[in-house]
Amino acid sequence: MAGHNKWSQIRTHKGVADKARARVFSKLANAISIAARKDPNPDFNPTLRSMIERARKENMPQDNILRAIKRARESKEMEEFLIEAYGPEGSGVIIEGLTDSKPRSLNEIKIVLGERGVKLANPGSLLWNFDKTDEGYKPKFAQAVSDDAKSKVAELVAVLEERDDVSAIYTNIAR
Repeated sequence: MAGHNKWSQIRTHKGVADKARARVFSKLANAISIAARKDPNPDFNPTLRSMIERARKENMPQDNILRAIKRARESKEMEEFLIEAYGPEGSGVIIEGLTDSKPRSLNEIKIVLGERGVKLANPGSLLWNFDKTDEGYKPKFAQAVSDDAKSKVAELVAVLEERDDVSAIYTNIAR
């Protein structure tokens, strides 16, 4: 009767779900840490307040939220980075992150971008096409691209989202 006990069935589904939740919680914790570096009090920091609300919507435990705020308060050596890149067919890609070693992270991300044919842009050359909001960057003008370009950007986003130091990725591709 191999494979007929209930736990073996639950374990398979639970493991996949737990892995996905852990990835989301990690991204949210990084976003909270970035926001908390400016001011750890959510009453005076609207960005932090919106990140905490988003974490609560994802059912992130309160202990994890407080730990992320505490980490930002105690650990001033963490650095933010923002990378602008041109994707397939001239689409814009903005990558935000938080790292303990900015040169290492930037170099590793440059390698990932280069492997996928994405070119780095000069700082500020793509930001004009995006509006900064509490939720992140929203494109002012969506760019229409082919399905092949959309799949390449989706693959790039999937690879970058697996990295712990990348907190958010934004594109101006029309959906």
